[in-house]
Amino acid sequence: MPQQNSRSIMMISLHGYVAGSPELGKPDTGGQVVFVMELAKRFARLGYKVDVVTRQFEDQPAEDRINDNLRVWRVPFGGRKFIRKEDMHDWYGDFVTNVLAAVRRHGLVYDVVNSHYWDAGVSGQKIAEELQIPHIHTPHSLGWWKAKDMKSLGEGKAANYRFEERIEKEFVLYRSCDHLIATSEQQVQLIEDHYDLPGEHITMIPPGIDEQRFTATTPATLEEIRARLKMSKNDIYVVGRAATNKGYDLAIGCLPYLLELQPKARLVLAAGANSDEDKALVQTWKKQAAELGVGDRIDWRGYVADEDLADYYRAAGVFALPSRYEPFGMTAVEAMSCGTPTVLTTRGGLFPQVEFGRHALIADPTRPREFAAMLNMPMQHDWLRERLTVEGARFARRTFGWTGIARRTSEIFERFVGKYSV
Repeated sequence: MPQQNSRSIMMISLHGYVAGSPELGKPDTGGQVVFVMELAKRFARLGYKVDVVTRQFEDQPAEDRINDNLRVWRVPFGGRKFIRKEDMHDWYGDFVTNVLAAVRRHGLVYDVVNSHYWDAGVSGQKIAEELQIPHIHTPHSLGWWKAKDMKSLGEGKAANYRFEERIEKEFVLYRSCDHLIATSEQQVQLIEDHYDLPGEHITMIPPGIDEQRFTATTPATLEEIRARLKMSKNDIYVVGRAATNKGYDLAIGCLPYLLELQPKARLVLAAGANSDEDKALVQTWKKQAAELGVGDRIDWRGYVADEDLADYYRAAGVFALPSRYEPFGMTAVEAMSCGTPTVLTTRGGLFPQVEFGRHALIADPTRPREFAAMLNMPMQHDWLRERLTVEGARFARRTFGWTGIARRTSEIFERFVGKYSV
């Protein structure tokens, strides 16, 4: 890859609040938005011109200029109100029309479209076909797997996730785009098995972390952080959007078993809840905690400010990712990079990549007692905690640094640039 080039990338990520410094915890604004923006920043650093194209709504500006090579370009469609990601594709025709009109009006030229999630993928395919340029798609999550997971939780139709529409559109999209970038080996296998796509049409490239931001810190600084955040080595930290698949009920359900082993243990739960539906979920979890008699052992933090993310990871004694479904699990990698012992579940995309007992600990998310035992291990054994602290951080930083991820991704782009030239 040359250090300087004149390539131009259109990255599309439609749902949530996309910005240079995204407001994490807002509806549909989580790991994917971080993924897209960090990748875009590294593309810009490698010399690419990058437009991150998203939806303009509420009172958002039409453009955020991040640096000379990168901007967030917000295209209005679907009115001014927030639209959840499950319904975004109802409006993709207007989005495609508005983008293409602006591209032609301003004489913009792109070499490749890189879309993220299926709502942007369907739109990105139409745009790429019109502009006669390659389209590389990153699914992030799969409708087939999520539908299976929601069914196991007794949900699906009630939440109106529209899985049948999604899966049909994903099936066509995966055959129409030039290449897929999956974020885990598990996801590659699921696409091959359930979307009947040849393996050569897919490349696995994991998400990355900001290796300069998510680092361990000195004991003296750690003591100051814990005092400021009112946390201790006895705290189990869980962070994410308020969603059923995130496993907050598992974290709460395992707490009675953990307290038998660690009477001083406490859960610090940072569940981002903005919508009425999200807030109702939080109330359900609080009711569960009260029924189990552990309400006084849970500290509900809600939204964590972006500038405090790394310190929250550092302050915890253990970080837990209790998700029943997680396409990857970026928060776990960030916690590991900060030197915090981490417990994952067998249902996440990160699970096959870590070495149990060296990089992280792993448990079945349907077995609360087992999950509690894993949370206890680094709290009980200093030698294991120290091993996970060092080896987990080393693994996370070497494997998931964003610059390396961007280089690997740009190599895929370069394979297809010029494919449709006359």
